[in-house]
Amino acid sequence: MGLNIAVCTVSDTRTFENDTSGGYLCKALQEAGHKLVARTIVADDKETLIETFRGWGARKDVDVILSTGGTGITARDITPEVVDTVSEKLIPGFGELFRWLSYQTIGTSTVQSRACAGLFSGTLIFALPGSTGACKDAWKGILHQQLDINHKPCNFAMLLHRLDGAKRTKPVEKP
Repeated sequence: MGLNIAVCTVSDTRTFENDTSGGYLCKALQEAGHKLVARTIVADDKETLIETFRGWGARKDVDVILSTGGTGITARDITPEVVDTVSEKLIPGFGELFRWLSYQTIGTSTVQSRACAGLFSGTLIFALPGSTGACKDAWKGILHQQLDINHKPCNFAMLLHRLDGAKRTKPVEKP
């Protein structure tokens, strides 16, 4: 079951031409059989990012939002606060596992990451750091499996129809 995924890069400086993190996520999700339904670049502005996430969450054709950037500790890094604002439920295990995986790659520098995840309007949102390496770690180490209906013993894809029944239908496993 391919999911409908939107990708948002949070940055004051990136363009579609130099957004390697967002570009990587778009390519990876499509190679995994998912559909890219939207892609945008949003400045580090809390209200604009809230509006973007809520707008995508209201759409019936968006199952997952992958966000890259804005998860650090500088004054402009506001993505975790936005995820907290829009989410009905947080998924703390995502950030914990991401930092554990990231530690294998970048060591103690991973403590600066505030990668996080949540759920709102039946839509999953994953906020990743802005580096392409971090996006690769998150995709290869967590998201690729958790967004695959065939991953056992459980995955996020198999739960989507139970998150907002009015928004989705029950998934069918591929043989």
